Amino acid sequence: MSAVAAVRSQLRFVDLLRSEWTKLRSLPSVWWTLLAMVVFSTAITLLVCGGDQGRYSALSPGDQLAWDPTALSLNSFFMAQLCISVLGILVVTSEYATGTIRTSLSAMPRRGWLLAAKTLVFAAVALLAGQLTSFVAFLAGQAMLDRHHGSPTAALTDPEVLTAVSGTGLYLAAVGLLAVAVGTLTRATAGGLAVQVGITLLVPAFGGALPSWAQQAFAYWPSLGGPEIRRLLPTPEYPDAWTNLAGMTAGIAVVLVVASVVFRRREV
Repeated sequence: MSAVAAVRSQLRFVDLLRSEWTKLRSLPSVWWTLLAMVVFSTAITLLVCGGDQGRYSALSPGDQLAWDPTALSLNSFFMAQLCISVLGILVVTSEYATGTIRTSLSAMPRRGWLLAAKTLVFAAVALLAGQLTSFVAFLAGQAMLDRHHGSPTAALTDPEVLTAVSGTGLYLAAVGLLAVAVGTLTRATAGGLAVQVGITLLVPAFGGALPSWAQQAFAYWPSLGGPEIRRLLPTPEYPDAWTNLAGMTAGIAVVLVVASVVFRRREV
């Protein structure tokens, strides 16, 4: 047995996890992207809540009942999902860009294990980043709303608020995992980001311009129903936000399986 083969035979999955964590944390773009995710999301939340803090008293009684300060402070999720998408794509495509993917596959020819390790390490980072972003945005938004004493605010101890905030963090982590799958399939940062933006932003934005029969189909699009988890007051289109998030997660799991199959079968 050669020295390389001996090393391969002794390589455990936990060693792969350590290796992927080392590679991930050594990328400066990772930390800048995570910082941008928190900072930009919080800034947008402050702008949104600052602009709406004096609007409550001018609303009709019906609109006041529909006032949802929790959702208002979490509306910046659209910016956070872009940042986490960039990070998820870079987890895979950065190695293709530098050519180090060949070294990784030489050290671990079991491609399924390699992609699984990348996905698990990123999932842990994305989960923490999603929760941090959601909680910081929520607290910043409520602090801004509290400056106008006539506007109702929410607290983490209020019913369902903690669920909405943590659920938004889970949604962001799920979007990041979708980006890992997209990056694996495209192998290019620009192409992967274009596909991801189309999935998360463009389809929901232009869905209203489609024929009625197509709109009914797009009602189940992941990035339409998933973010509804941030609302305390469900909308008629999405009465059960957790069902939407679970369906979105199941769909992403399928895409990850497809990405794994493609990754194992094609040439580098």
